[in-house]
Amino acid sequence: MGLFRFKQFSVNDDHSTMKVGTDGVLLGAWCSIHNARKMLDIGTGCGVIALMLAQRSHPEAMVDAIELNGEAAAQAKENVQHSPWPGKVNVIHGRVQDLQPEEPYDLVVCNPPFFSQSLLPPDSGRQSARHDLELPHHELIEAVHRLLSESGAFHIILPVTEAGQFIHAAAAWQLYPTRVTRFYSRRTKPQERTLMTFTRIPQTPEETELVLYANGSEKTSDYLRLTGDFYL
Repeated sequence: MGLFRFKQFSVNDDHSTMKVGTDGVLLGAWCSIHNARKMLDIGTGCGVIALMLAQRSHPEAMVDAIELNGEAAAQAKENVQHSPWPGKVNVIHGRVQDLQPEEPYDLVVCNPPFFSQSLLPPDSGRQSARHDLELPHHELIEAVHRLLSESGAFHIILPVTEAGQFIHAAAAWQLYPTRVTRFYSRRTKPQERTLMTFTRIPQTPEETELVLYANGSEKTSDYLRLTGDFYL
């Protein structure tokens, strides 16, 4: 991995355990920002989602980007400093479980560790990036419940099985899905990811589908429309 160039910014991810990939870019483009002025990216890695939020949001909005891994946090800070929004994104090295902001967030977003019950890879960096050893889902939900404003929204992307478990666990903290998008790499393959928005108000979620490839390497018009402000 290395330098990734987007339309308005570039990021290096060689010191981040969480590399730039479809999941992060998809979540950063998919989440609804509306009029959010105070935002939080949990587990920012190299900072790509935080910078996407900075690009999409009001000029006076602020983005906190928290990252547990020291090397990744340092690289995220470098990426922010070289971006068009060095004063808009604040990178925090630490645990979201310990975060104590002065006021709650209008928007919280997380591309989290995935596999809570699968076999661990041998590399410790990949363990942290793809498993919930450092941020179990129940601790993530508890943190979101504490940090989210009463009218705020939380956005997350997960594999299908974990998404179902997450919805059930979030309900215990009075967080309810209001928007659910089933993501497929190809229409002929099983669903790979679920994108979800949670709020404190229970309601019937808006459900949609998104497919990455139409055929071969040709991307669908829906995917191109969603990510068009970012990909070159």
